[in-house]
Amino acid sequence: MRAADEQAFREFVTSQMASLRKLAYVTCGDWHAAEDAVANALVKLYPRWRKLEHPELYAKTMVYRAAIDETRRPWRRERPAGDAMPDVPMCDPHGATDERLRIKAALAAVPVRQRAAIVLRHYLGLSLEDTALVLDCNVGTAKSQTSRGLAKLRELLAADRISFTGDRIEEFTNAVA
Repeated sequence: MRAADEQAFREFVTSQMASLRKLAYVTCGDWHAAEDAVANALVKLYPRWRKLEHPELYAKTMVYRAAIDETRRPWRRERPAGDAMPDVPMCDPHGATDERLRIKAALAAVPVRQRAAIVLRHYLGLSLEDTALVLDCNVGTAKSQTSRGLAKLRELLAADRISFTGDRIEEFTNAVA
């Protein structure tokens, strides 16, 4: 790879790393698995770098797929047998942390493709067409996955007696940053 291409790749990674990590985390729900997914995706992206027309979408697609693959690995299902951490009350006068945790739990309960559609559309701000490219489906499917995911998220949050507004997803994703 030429030096100019390598420098462009480094700048791309620097500018997109936070977004890719958040996408991977929201997809798989584990920071360590998210880091691995992003690293694996970037390793696969590097040799293809010069040939790509839309590297942002390609990288998001690769990270999304790698994050799903990371959750399927057998060692990711192992859980420690030791004592659980004790519940320690947090100093949060407005209850914002508790609410973010409930939103996080509800979002984790949404099926993976629907969760990814929600994050791609409402957090990363991709268009329906770009979301369909990342999810490798047609536009109608991306639209229905987003709609069903939001309905499921609203249902889960209503069962937990939390009102849902459109900016709640952004609040949650800012909390995981």
